[in-house]
Amino acid sequence: MDLELLNIVVDTGICALVWLVQLVIYPGFCYYSESDVKKWHRGYTHRISWIVFPLMLSQLLSYAYLSIMHPSFSSVAVLLFVISTWIVTFFMAVPLHQQIDTSVDSYPFRAQLVRVNWIRTIAWTCIWIISLLNYGE
Repeated sequence: MDLELLNIVVDTGICALVWLVQLVIYPGFCYYSESDVKKWHRGYTHRISWIVFPLMLSQLLSYAYLSIMHPSFSSVAVLLFVISTWIVTFFMAVPLHQQIDTSVDSYPFRAQLVRVNWIRTIAWTCIWIISLLNYGE
């Protein structure tokens, strides 16, 4: 499998996953009672990390490689989108997840997580569209 096809597979997986998270999973957190969200959330974040982190890492490595070895406007643009998803994930989303686990009233953090995740949803959707448009060029 060539790198471009692998990128489409990974980008499609992340894009589908982020839309599921954005439209179903994160809004669903707002319907849990405080005690129920504490029980569910820790397990959720651990399990979802086993899916998300390998996808994010492979995306970062492949687009960094393409941007260095075969630089183009689209490869650099996608790499910037990928880097932005890492920044939002580790400096905004992860701290919100930690607040959900540790705060007495986590509802404001759950609601904020839905809003913050729109940034990643848009970025990963742009990555997916660009990878589809550039496939085979």
